Amino acid sequence: MVRMVDVARAAGVSTMTVSNVVNGRPGVGPDTRSRVMQAVDELGYEVNAAARSLRTGRTGAIGLVLPDLDSPYYAHLSNRLSAGAQERGRHLLLERTGGTREQELDAVSFAHLRRYDGAVVTLVRLDAADLDRMRFGTPVVFLGESPVPRRFDHVMMDNVGGSREATDHLLRTGSRRVAIVGGRRDDTDDMGSLRTRGYRQAHADLGRAVDPCLVVETASYTWRHGYEAVRSLHADGLDVDGVFAVTDTLATGALRALADLGLRVPQDVQVIGFDNGPETDFLVPRLSSVEPGNDAIAALALDLLERRIRGEGAGTARPTTTTRAHLVLRESTR
Repeated sequence: MVRMVDVARAAGVSTMTVSNVVNGRPGVGPDTRSRVMQAVDELGYEVNAAARSLRTGRTGAIGLVLPDLDSPYYAHLSNRLSAGAQERGRHLLLERTGGTREQELDAVSFAHLRRYDGAVVTLVRLDAADLDRMRFGTPVVFLGESPVPRRFDHVMMDNVGGSREATDHLLRTGSRRVAIVGGRRDDTDDMGSLRTRGYRQAHADLGRAVDPCLVVETASYTWRHGYEAVRSLHADGLDVDGVFAVTDTLATGALRALADLGLRVPQDVQVIGFDNGPETDFLVPRLSSVEPGNDAIAALALDLLERRIRGEGAGTARPTTTTRAHLVLRESTR
């Protein structure tokens, strides 16, 4: 069996340096870290995770809890967080809740979280009152729109500001009747409602009235729902020359529907999505979209989690961190 001392000898460093590298601790220069990892690969050294867990009380793993895995947004988020965790010497374990209350409760239960050193959790059904009643023995960082008690770290995107900028662009570049696909008529704290709030604010800023018929609610945020929403607008005879879709997935469905209807984008109808996923550059036409700060969200979540795992800031209030959103213009807008 290859031992840590063998790796140290091959790399020309101390066993403590090898330990720091394989355990993801800071304070090791990039050249030294590279030399140690090369020796690890060449010798086939394997960290005894079970022994390390018993010795340190840590597993080296962090959990990522998501409502679903079908969404391109969550797939891209998972990739960013997985790469960031690896850079920090940790493993990312993925869990899906299906967006149900029961599975979210299970995912954030005390017994469940003990298998991780920490967890990044996106909530859909649980609210601040639910979390206040729960006991957490593991550091947790929450993502998403759901309000959380101030004793938790919370990272969210600027849903309102990003949607406001997108809608403002459509109105200022000639669109008179802008539909919001995936919007919400009730003003709550979920994603669809917050993005509808930005849509309404952009209209108010320019002294424009919002036609309630152009706030199109969808059962979900799939390609199919985006497609059917635009087909429904057309069938109802509503004169739409701009579409703001609250996700890129809905926007992709909208583009397909407009093509099937023989409408040109952006000449007849401008379209903007939200999330700025990598697929936006490969649609026809290339999709304008709101960039919500995807890289910043992943980095912030992992940095906050690492600090809590190290025991920093215990007992302090933790305000929500909101990343900046901005509009990325491509071919689907004028």
